[in-house]
Amino acid sequence: MIEVQNASKRRGGRALWHDLTFEVAGGEIVGLVGPSGCGKSTLLDCVGHVDALDGGTIRINGESAGSNGRRARLIRRRHLGYLFQDFGLVPDMTVQSNVDVVRLPDGRRRHRGIRTGEALDRVGLAGRGTDRVHELSGGEQQRVAMARLLVKRPSVILADEPTSALDDDNAAMVLDLLGELAADGAAVLIATHSSSVEARAARSIRLSGPAR
Repeated sequence: MIEVQNASKRRGGRALWHDLTFEVAGGEIVGLVGPSGCGKSTLLDCVGHVDALDGGTIRINGESAGSNGRRARLIRRRHLGYLFQDFGLVPDMTVQSNVDVVRLPDGRRRHRGIRTGEALDRVGLAGRGTDRVHELSGGEQQRVAMARLLVKRPSVILADEPTSALDDDNAAMVLDLLGELAADGAAVLIATHSSSVEARAARSIRLSGPAR
């Protein structure tokens, strides 16, 4: 579950958002919409504990890191999964290595997660584990990122324009799998400009843009 309470953030002397409060429950897909520059990606970074608020609190499954960097890392490791527009992969590593980075330190898969080979099969990349990521198309790279989510099975998923660089088939695959993960109990927050992505959400949070 995501809980955002009275959140404020300034950038370049302007308020991106002020006194923002919302929740995303487990099993729910919520869209994050608004004009370019309104702070959607910044809000995802704050929810993901990679950026800090100027005011307010964010809790992930009841846990708040505040300014504690170690606690923020633990929250990211325990609860969070990410799906980025630029895929968030290491280009020179193999497909399998990019998926396996979300495994536990001793190599075990997480509770409810599936094996890497099964995950690659689910996203249409069976037998591609030894390929280097830089050899893949954009759609295939986003499939690798989805396989990583299937292995980790995070309780909170943050997706930043996950379909913007994809063709219709790959975009549909991403949205279908996000729907599956939500049905399995994940809280999913998606920043998007796409009306078709927003249509998959149960509801949307609209940011209005910077103000002085």
